[in-house]
Amino acid sequence: MYKRVVLKLSGEALAGERGFGLDADKVSEITGEVADVHALGVEIAIVVGGGNFFRGVEEQAKEMDRVSADNMGMLSTVINAIALQDALEQLGVQCRVMTAVAMNQIAEPYIRRRAVRHLEKGRIVVFAAGTGNPYFSTDTAASLRAMEIKADVLLKGTKVEGVYNADPVHVKDAVKYDQITYMQILQQGLKVMDLTAVSMCKDNNLPMIVFNMNQPGNIRRVVMGEKVGSLVTA
Repeated sequence: MYKRVVLKLSGEALAGERGFGLDADKVSEITGEVADVHALGVEIAIVVGGGNFFRGVEEQAKEMDRVSADNMGMLSTVINAIALQDALEQLGVQCRVMTAVAMNQIAEPYIRRRAVRHLEKGRIVVFAAGTGNPYFSTDTAASLRAMEIKADVLLKGTKVEGVYNADPVHVKDAVKYDQITYMQILQQGLKVMDLTAVSMCKDNNLPMIVFNMNQPGNIRRVVMGEKVGSLVTA
């Protein structure tokens, strides 16, 4: 069983079938599974994306300055983080939102030592606002935070079963990898996560497990060490 994990959630995962905004049932389902794993004594940090809000205005944002658009995306992740915090606290789990962009009335600023202390005290930490910088994705933020807090593994929840040699949504006979290296992902140009995040994980020997978030109980299975999804190693 892993002791400390970072779970990367896409914003779309919180939208459920709606595809936009927040689906209360989906948020409740995800946080219920996270709380279940937390009850095992696992230290959990979550990095959440903002695609469920920002992708909806992406077409209009194409005309925007990239920095302004990325700032909007970072703020979208804060909305999701607060929703996760509220849902977790309703389950009786202590949770802290830490943002890379200062907004003290809403959440704590991200301070590495404080984040680690929260985890040690049994609180779930939700990291919001990405890295706080434009041009960096929430995948990169997840890799960065996982390394900073010395997580055992980065868990990337997706809507497919793991890493494939082609997009399984569009290619029927796509082959799933049970295990693959970051170098193979880079060489084959697989769209697992952005290249900056892949390179960071590779250079710092951070293992990652890519798995299907829509399968109930999968977070627990992954944390318990069952062979679920695809293991990516350096």
